[in-house]
Amino acid sequence: MVTSAPNPQTNIALGEKRVTLRGLDWQAYQEISQALPPSRAARFTYDRSTLEITMPLEDHEFAVRLIELFIRILVVEQGLKIKTLGSTTLNREDLDRGAEPDNAYYIQNQSLVAGKTIDLKTDPPPDLVVEVDITHTDIDKLSLYANLGVPEFWRYNGKSWGIYHLKNAAYQEVEISPTFPGVVKAKLYEFLAQAKLDEVEAEANLRQWLRSISQVDL
Repeated sequence: MVTSAPNPQTNIALGEKRVTLRGLDWQAYQEISQALPPSRAARFTYDRSTLEITMPLEDHEFAVRLIELFIRILVVEQGLKIKTLGSTTLNREDLDRGAEPDNAYYIQNQSLVAGKTIDLKTDPPPDLVVEVDITHTDIDKLSLYANLGVPEFWRYNGKSWGIYHLKNAAYQEVEISPTFPGVVKAKLYEFLAQAKLDEVEAEANLRQWLRSISQVDL
């Protein structure tokens, strides 16, 4: 039996529109995802018979793109390497789970997957996954990505930024990102607030700050 659950917040300003389908097995999930073109804007998240289809709206996309820029600036300024997956589908049939996150990255394990097409049967999961969930989601994202083995998960709800570190197969919320230990949460909030007015200035200010703390460390 497949049922659809409407978003309870449909009468207010949305960051996303969502439709939830229940009672789907893995084959049905695959058939639905393959029936739609690769260029579709909607993203799929599947967790043990529940499929959530998300259509991002402006507030969602603004946050996603700016957080992606924030991460890339951190990587470049700190001399790290990165492989960006974007919303590449992370499917694990053996776990009966699949996801198309807003953003996913290899940073610590970049060298293991550089130049490769990712196969989660043999490759490690992304080091960092980012999701923007401004409206209610019926999927337990913490359980989902913990079971997929993602070491670090960021979640932004339009107001607050949660950082989760995988330990003993479960996420623990932390105040500082294990990937970027010198960056406090206030810098993301500051960056997003400035970017609403001027994205170029926000980027320049963040780079300047990162370079200043790098000089102090030296």
